[in-house]
Formats: sequence, C-alpha cells, structure tokens
Amino acid sequence: MPTLTIDGQEVTVEPGTTLLQACEDVGVEIPRFCYHERLSVAGNCRMCLVEMEKAPKPIASCAMPAGDGMVIHTNSETVKKAREGVMEFLLINHPLDCPVCDQGGECDLQDQAMAYGRGTSRFDENKRAVKDKDMGPLIETVMTRCIHCTRCVRFSEEVAGVETLGALYRGENMQISTYLEQAFMSEMSGNLVDLCPVGALTSKPYAFTARSWELKKTESIDVMDAVGSNIRVDSRGNEVMRILPRLNEDVNEEWISDKSRHVVDGLKKRRLDTPWLRNAKGKMVETTWGKAFEAISAKIKGVDGKDMAAIVGDVADMESMFALKSLFGNLGSKRVECRQDGMIVDAKKRAGYVFNSTIAGIDDADFVLLIGANPRGEAAIVNTRLRKAQRANGLEVANIGPELDLTFPVTEYGNNAELLNDVLGGKHALSKALKAAKKPMIIVGAGALTGKNGGAVWSAARELADKYAITSDWNGFNVLHTAASRVGGLDLGLATTRGVEGVYKDSEKGTLKFLFLMGADELDFARLNGTFTVYMGSHGDAGAAHADVILPAATYTEKAGTYINMEGRVQRGEQVVFPVGDAREDWTILRALSDVLDATLAFNNASELRSAMKKAVKHIDSIDEIAVAEWGSFGKDSTVEKGGFNPAIEDFYLTNAMARASSVLNEVSALKRSVDEGGKAHG
Repeated sequence: MPTLTIDGQEVTVEPGTTLLQACEDVGVEIPRFCYHERLSVAGNCRMCLVEMEKAPKPIASCAMPAGDGMVIHTNSETVKKAREGVMEFLLINHPLDCPVCDQGGECDLQDQAMAYGRGTSRFDENKRAVKDKDMGPLIETVMTRCIHCTRCVRFSEEVAGVETLGALYRGENMQISTYLEQAFMSEMSGNLVDLCPVGALTSKPYAFTARSWELKKTESIDVMDAVGSNIRVDSRGNEVMRILPRLNEDVNEEWISDKSRHVVDGLKKRRLDTPWLRNAKGKMVETTWGKAFEAISAKIKGVDGKDMAAIVGDVADMESMFALKSLFGNLGSKRVECRQDGMIVDAKKRAGYVFNSTIAGIDDADFVLLIGANPRGEAAIVNTRLRKAQRANGLEVANIGPELDLTFPVTEYGNNAELLNDVLGGKHALSKALKAAKKPMIIVGAGALTGKNGGAVWSAARELADKYAITSDWNGFNVLHTAASRVGGLDLGLATTRGVEGVYKDSEKGTLKFLFLMGADELDFARLNGTFTVYMGSHGDAGAAHADVILPAATYTEKAGTYINMEGRVQRGEQVVFPVGDAREDWTILRALSDVLDATLAFNNASELRSAMKKAVKHIDSIDEIAVAEWGSFGKDSTVEKGGFNPAIEDFYLTNAMARASSVLNEVSALKRSVDEGGKAHG
C-alpha cells in the first residue's frame, strides 16, 4: 500500500486512493466543484489543485492516484495562488445575483470564493449569457450561473440512467442542456439540485419561498414507499417548506426519489382538519370529537367482534397500528388487516415477507431474478442500487413479468407466472443462471403476490430460494413491498386468515357491521357499501368520501413515529410541525375513543405505548438495525398456473392520498403520461 506525506503527516492508503481522498483521511480540506464521491472523476474544475514535490506545476488531486513516496503540500503559496486563479476564472462569467439566487446561503461557490478567492477580479469584459433550459416542472434553470462541473451530466448517466443531459458546443460557447430541450424525465431528477454546486439548477416548486437560514431542520423518515429513505424536513413556523435527503449508506445513500422530495405541497392541501359525521339525510356535516365518538359508540354497541374489521393504510406508523390492534382486541376482534392490496403473504415467518438480502446487499449480488417486480416504479432507490451494481460489478438482471425499462439491461423472459414451474424443474435457462451465481437474489414484487396465483408464486419463490439462493451467509429471498407500513404491520401480526377479500365478501353479505379504516384509500369501495365505516386519516381522499364518520389525523411530518422498512430496518421519524386544525396523532385518537367505547387502552403516553409495543415486537427499540429473520418453510406448496402479473403500481407519482393531493406531483404525472403516449416532454 502506498505511503505518502501530506503537509508533513505520513499516511498509508489503499491502492487506487486519490490524493484528494488521502488528504481528507488526514483531515485536510480540499476545495472542489466537479468532484463527487459517488460519481466518476471528471477533473475539469481544477479547484482541487495541490503541490507535489518534483512536479513542474500544481496537480488536480481528484484525478491523481496516491503514490508511494509522494510529498504533497496543500497550503503553500503556489497552491494558494493556483486556487485564487481558478476561482477568478470561474467567476469571469458568473452573474453577481446572489441576493436573488435560491442557492444563497448553501452555495459551494459562495463558500469557496470566500475561503479561497482573492476578493477582486482583474477581468472587466462583458459576461456571457446562456439561455435557460426547460427541464420540466421540478427543476428551475439559470444556466448563466453554470460553471460546467458536469455533476448533473454524470449523475444522469451513472445514477439515474437517463442519458439526456450533456454538453453542447465548445470553449466559451459550451452549455449544459438536455439534447432535445425536453424535460428531464427521471424519478430521481430532484437530486440534480442537491448536486449542483452553484445556482444553475434549483428546485422549481421551492423557488423564492424561503432562505436556508430561516428554516428549522428536522431529521425524519420518508413514507412514500417501503424503502424508508432517510430525509431532512425543513420547516418555517408550522409549515413544511422542503424535504431533502439525509445520508444513510445502507438505505438511500444520499439520494431520494422525486415523490419523496416533492410531496411537500400535498401535505397542506385537501387536509382533514375537523371531525365529520353523516347525518340522517346522508350528508356529511362538520361535528365535534365528542359527537363523532358518540356516533361510533352507538353503532358499535352490541356488535360482535367477528362482525367488525379494520384495514390499515400504506403510510401508518407502528404506534398507530399497535394502538388500533389493541383497541380491536379489547373489543373482541382480531380482524385488523394491513394488506389492503390483497397481498398473499402471512405473518408467521418473517423471512417470508422481508427483503432478506438487504438493500446494501445488492452491491454483493451477481444475479437478480425479478418476479412481477418493477423496482423503478415501486422503489426507485432500490433501482439505483441495482444500476450501481450492474455498472460496477456486471450484475445480471432477469425478469419474469411485464416488460420493464429499468435504466439498465434486463433479460426478459415473458409475462407468464407458469415459467416458475419450469425454473423449478431445473432445465430452464434461468435455472442454470441461478445455479451458476454465487450470490443470487430473487425479488418478488407485490404485483406477483396478489390475485389467484399470489400464494402459489410466493411458495414457488421460496422453493427457488431454497434450491439456489440460501447459504450459511446469504439469504437471496426478497419481497419488494410498496407500502411503508407493510413490514411493520406484518411484524405486529396484522394479517387475517381471509385477508381483505374476506372483508369485501362479509360486507357484500351484510354480516360486516363495522369497518374502521386507518388511512386506507386504495380499496374497492363499491364492495363495501352498506357497512358503517369510520375513516381516520389526514386527507380527503377515497376513504373519507366513503366514510360515515371522519376522524382527522396527523401526517407523517406532524407526529413522531416508528417505521420498519422492507428489509426489516427499524427507523424513527420525528415530529416537524403540529397537526392542522383539530387533527390529532392517530394513537391519541384511538386512546380517547377507547374510553368512550369502554375498551380503555393500557397506555397514556408515547413512552408507555412503546413499552407495551416492545412486548409484541421485541426488536422495535433496535433503531437503524435489522433483526435477521430466521429462514424456514412458509406458504402452501402448489403449482403456479398460467397467467401474467399485473403491475403493483400504475402511477409512480400518485400512490397515496398525500401524493394525490400534491399539485406538483400531479403535474409531473400528467407530463409522464404524455411522454409515454408519445408526446414531447416539456414542463
């Protein structure tokens, strides 16, 4: 391993380490614009210049591998002058519009100009101007500010996999642009704004709304999908202003999807902020908490536990689900169901419903078989991991299901579930590929686990894993969930024998007397007519429209909550702002309701609730840890019948009530549909 000297400190580094990385290892800060840890080296901004003894001129530390015996100086007069010169060149054409630039206060160019610039410019030529580009409804462009670091270009090609950004022309006329001046169509496009070191690319929905120093920053967890991306929520007063990614190498690295980032306006619109009650004329009217509770009590009086049921939505936190299960248990009912999409997996064996290989484990895999899964539409962060592994390690990906565009090569085997029987038989090409792989992954999507074939597919996937993907140090069986609450709900045992289909049938027969919906909006409400329904949620969506009583609840940014992501990782989000109007945290509503129903819950505060919940889910306090699930048998062995898989998600951007309330996400969704139908992608 090479040993070198940096500012008098001797350091030994791994082979292939760059000088910039070596300098950071010893605590020496090196300025940079084009260099980024997760992107390829461009070496075109020259801000990271350092002096190397015996070298004729300063060298770019981001592109120079550390060598044995090198002597590096990062604070010499030569380095200081070189950096001042580079900064002076960068500012030749950069407009002095910091007071109106959204990047102000968190701009790398501002910071480094102060730290490494010379304070004045010797150039008095006219500054050039560049026409702004139309990159769609999410990215605001002021391309005159661009310093050609090409971070955005490299991100689009290497991470997002949408190769539509590049450099046009040469020299002083160079411009960064989408080649056909169309919108940048990627589920990860918002990360371009985070990467841009100047104000050339900023967030269009957030434009001119706040300054960074005005905001309170709260660390939390995203609930737009089952990945559990780590996020930072910035608020001003009692209003959420923006959502940014937070570093977690094992989950989302430093990226988040556009849905996670731009659901902000959906948190404010179409909110339920007061209780509602359906009167004798069938019309919904505003009411008080007391009258709403009385109406529920009157309807539930004398109803047997087997004639009542509850369905949990996709964004519920563990505290709310545990409180709901406890309340129904006190009422004599065990019918609390978290699989509102009808997914056929049970809660008996944890390894049967989690992403056992872990998200970070994708980096080690050498073959992936997708079964009715669409990572790009169902878990965009997982898709970027797959692309990363495909680029770095040559990961092979095969698909049984609808044809996919995953931004990387996928071998298609057709949309026929019956193929799983052939693969199990051992003679199919996939059988040989799985057998030859050292660490194969089988990823079963939610779309494959619903419908008449769902149970058989689940069992067949388990058999495939038993045969090809389970070793002493590797579990290649994975379920790709789409709901943030799903693994937590299954950990709590919220999976009834007859599932949501049993709820539908009992409602149609008239035997279901009482139905409680906790943020459940993705249901076939036509099959639930005639059943007295209570909806507890944050937004006026399909569930609220069907309900007889509406109880306004908090969104995920308005309460502290525990979530378990698809890989079984326990994470906790914090309260950012207070609930709107009369809305309350879900578990506090259930606690108050339990008194009225003479089914008092055994906890009075969040601490007591979590203590009680720990008895039901022992790993609930192991924050940011994964409790490894013991492998075993699950499912009922049966032959998979012929038939295709249906997508679990029709529209990536509009998967829950908060997303559907967002004007921004609706605009992006409409643009995406237009592009898919052959239209031009303009914002």
